[in-house]
Amino acid sequence: MKLLTAAALLLTLLGTANAQNPSISRGGTRAAQLAPAENFTGTVHLEPLFPANAPSRVSGGSVSFDPGARSKWHTHPLGQTLIVTEGTGLTQSWGGAIQVIRKGDIVWTPPGQKHWHGATATTAMTHTAITEASGGRSVDWLERVSDEQYNQQPKTTVAVTARPGATPMANDTPKPPSSAQKLFGDYSPKLAEVTDEVLFGDIWERPQLAKRDRSLITVASLVTGGNTEQLKSHLALAKTNGVTEEEIVEVLTHLAFYAGWPKAISAMMVAKEVFKK
Repeated sequence: MKLLTAAALLLTLLGTANAQNPSISRGGTRAAQLAPAENFTGTVHLEPLFPANAPSRVSGGSVSFDPGARSKWHTHPLGQTLIVTEGTGLTQSWGGAIQVIRKGDIVWTPPGQKHWHGATATTAMTHTAITEASGGRSVDWLERVSDEQYNQQPKTTVAVTARPGATPMANDTPKPPSSAQKLFGDYSPKLAEVTDEVLFGDIWERPQLAKRDRSLITVASLVTGGNTEQLKSHLALAKTNGVTEEEIVEVLTHLAFYAGWPKAISAMMVAKEVFKK
């Protein structure tokens, strides 16, 4: 009898321990699905990440927008936090300007604020959306974002609204104008926009190549094409990305035999000036 009692107690303890184990949703086991067309324009995929497990009322999902795709205007009764995980996107609150959001940005939308979010016209965007339900409801969908509203010129800075009482983050401070905006943004705003969003906001951020390698490729391409006007800024960027002066000299020496002696000599003079600073 004592043996049976001890065994029963052990099983009870094991059951209690198992009940306290965390629930783990493994990566690759959650199937993404097309988001409801009645709530979005364009192609959008939704991957549910976690439900609101009682007593919690907070749920989360990963939402991927193809270029040009966006949500309807909508509100959240208890607000929403977005964490941009890939690409470049857009968001706008009713009555405000369109804001550009990029990988790593965190956007807090206060309760009841009418807004939308989605990809840019040329780049895809994925974000994690975290919302809290009130009375079983976490979102109220409104009208569609018209093409006219979507195609407004966005601001080139990221405005992130902090939670009430939260310590302001670095992203709360507007970003200064980019080099493209300074050089030709007033003359060709669209070219400045795609330079910032597609070239530097997407291509340069892709993880398949390190930035120092992208700098070496870009410098070699500019030298080969004889584009010394842009070489100075890209040599400075290469320096920032960890390329050493010795490596640049070796690259230019190598290119002299493939791109031509005059091009290599001209590039060497520019490099000498950049690395003196």
